[in-house]
Amino acid sequence: MTQNYADAIRAAEVVLPGTDLDGTLRFFTERLGFRVDSIHPADAPSVAVLSGHGLRIRLAGTEAKGAAAGTLRLRCRNPAALLDGQSELTAPNGTRILLVDDEAEVALPPLQQSFVVSRLGDGAPFHLGRAGMRYRDLIPGRQGGRFIASHIQIPHGGPVPDYVHFHKVRFQMIYCYRGWVRLCYEDQGPPFVLQAGDCVLQPPQIRHRVLESSPGLEVLEIGCPAEHETCADHELQLPTATLAPQRDFGGQRFVRHQAAGAAWRPWRLAGFEYRDFGIAAATGGLAGVGVVRPRGAEGGQRVCHAAEFVFLFVLTGGMTVQADGPPAQRLTAGDCCVIPAALGHALGECSPDLELLEATLPAVFTTTPAA
Repeated sequence: MTQNYADAIRAAEVVLPGTDLDGTLRFFTERLGFRVDSIHPADAPSVAVLSGHGLRIRLAGTEAKGAAAGTLRLRCRNPAALLDGQSELTAPNGTRILLVDDEAEVALPPLQQSFVVSRLGDGAPFHLGRAGMRYRDLIPGRQGGRFIASHIQIPHGGPVPDYVHFHKVRFQMIYCYRGWVRLCYEDQGPPFVLQAGDCVLQPPQIRHRVLESSPGLEVLEIGCPAEHETCADHELQLPTATLAPQRDFGGQRFVRHQAAGAAWRPWRLAGFEYRDFGIAAATGGLAGVGVVRPRGAEGGQRVCHAAEFVFLFVLTGGMTVQADGPPAQRLTAGDCCVIPAALGHALGECSPDLELLEATLPAVFTTTPAA
């Protein structure tokens, strides 16, 4: 019987050349803070094992034959304060050392706003992503890399091969479009089920895990920036013993919005009403998310806005988007659009059953009649 790797493997080591072993040892221990775990032979050392910062390094002569000198990235607090401000070093054995800021703010690519329409019927493929989920990109071009919106499916349902993880983001939310999904979040109590119409705000670096889903689950995920790190947390167990619903995560609070029984109020355009998810309050106004539907009128007002990001996804029904320049666009369930700042546009020919998911950054912005 083949033994399980997890049981059999006791430790892992990165093998690097042992060139100038004495100088390389001093470099790694005195300058970078590693410690010596073993060294041999005592009378003429040729192999040394070092550990530090979550890494084991084996400096070896003949064992490292053909091994590249490699590059080590050391994630630091305030790297500019270390080693006289140097951000890159070279060890005596040729290993390249990069000192990077582990607490740097999320880098935002320059915003490149554009009018985007994506249709479910256009045949854009769903591709396999993390944890076996299928992703459809809703914003080709991603506004210069600033924003991503994904239509995510889990066709077969059941347990999801996920793990405790977190995201290094400025903003991220999940809306349950169809079906249900069971989730668990750090310091937010036991696992819960997100039903169709419900939404969660995932604050920066909150630990969470997807546990299981219904067959045919579909969710919408919106994030900023488009490319961001997803990091596993192998130590934290969910659910946590602590319950802290008001905990601050990077200036934001966790939100679980439940559609059942939620109130409606007038939207920013006359003739529509809005079910607010509470994300504006939880992010200090950074973002606003909710569902929009007609309220006794068909819209048609031509306006423009001054927001960084306005995203509309048709959940049910249909409407026509008339923007200055391109032809009128008829959108139905599964279609979406991004409307850039200063572009005159109108929402019209709304079906009675129209419902839109709207996400904006910021939550409150100027809207004026279009010229």
